[in-house]
Amino acid sequence: MKIVVDINHPSHVHFFKNFIWEMEKKGHETIILVSAKDVCLSLLSAYGFPHLDLGPYGTSLLKKLAGVPEKNLKAYQFLKPLAPDIFLGLGSIRAAHVSWLMGKPSIIFDDDEYTYPFYRWFTGTVCAFSGFKLSGEKIIKVPGYKELAYLHPHRFQTASNSNPEDPGVLLRFVSWTAFHDLGKQGFSLNLKEKLVKELEKHARVYISSESPLPHRLEKYRVRIHPEDMHRFLSRVNLLVCDSQTMATEAAVLGVPAVRCNSFVGKNDMGNFRELEERYKLIFNYSTPEAAVAKSVELIKTPGLKAAWEDKRRRLLRGKIDVTAFMVWLVENYPDSVNEIRRERHFGEWIVPAPNLS
Repeated sequence: MKIVVDINHPSHVHFFKNFIWEMEKKGHETIILVSAKDVCLSLLSAYGFPHLDLGPYGTSLLKKLAGVPEKNLKAYQFLKPLAPDIFLGLGSIRAAHVSWLMGKPSIIFDDDEYTYPFYRWFTGTVCAFSGFKLSGEKIIKVPGYKELAYLHPHRFQTASNSNPEDPGVLLRFVSWTAFHDLGKQGFSLNLKEKLVKELEKHARVYISSESPLPHRLEKYRVRIHPEDMHRFLSRVNLLVCDSQTMATEAAVLGVPAVRCNSFVGKNDMGNFRELEERYKLIFNYSTPEAAVAKSVELIKTPGLKAAWEDKRRRLLRGKIDVTAFMVWLVENYPDSVNEIRRERHFGEWIVPAPNLS
């Protein structure tokens, strides 16, 4: 089977990497397309994945819209002679469009609704992760998060427990240039500086930032290879971020997280509301000052990571090994889609790892 995997964000590399390795072990061929964002290309190179770089979409709305037909055409011209069997993407407009143009099936995985209106007419199957608010004939509700494709205990072992005598705090700031980020914002420079000032009274502070940092904050930047970030994240005692993906990554790793951006509110993504309201693993704020106060409160709390590990265990007992599900779904397509729609049973993939039993 020839499988096209479409990548548009660094988290997509992580999402698909275990699937690619598993399918290649079984003799299937994967063809990776990528539009470079942040460390996408570095991650693909680090994992040894050959790929076609279609180039970035740009940062403005006009450039992003103009880039859609251009990238679609480039992908179509490259893929047509290769005769792929199926296309996969994560919220991918391009995978849906190009597969439709080629008369091939696609499966689009998704955990938000932002790009759904642009691909819904061109795909036959949408695998929607926990918190996805829409329903429909094409949508299969999957009890898991995209982050569990690479951070489930079957796929990733957390680092040894952090040292309570030397607590570390990771601050993660994003660039706000993605398609769904238009008009949104996170921590201002002043609030970033306030976070550092308040938190370094109680912990060692590290910063991961997509955007350049001023000189006075640059010394806090964590300097590790992109593929090592999750290992580092699993060691810290607290994450404070305006990031979407890393907040969920922290939750499934059992790291307390304070998330603050203008997505937070009554229309926030369902996965973040579930992680806060049902599992008590993260705290969501739209007011930066409140996020700073909660961050200081948490880092001063004794036994914080141990309490979060118990919450993590509860979450994992109800969520699937996403990669195992993906392998079964694609390898047995289309019968697998018909079966899961008919039976809606995911128990086969909810198998706690030995250290969680």
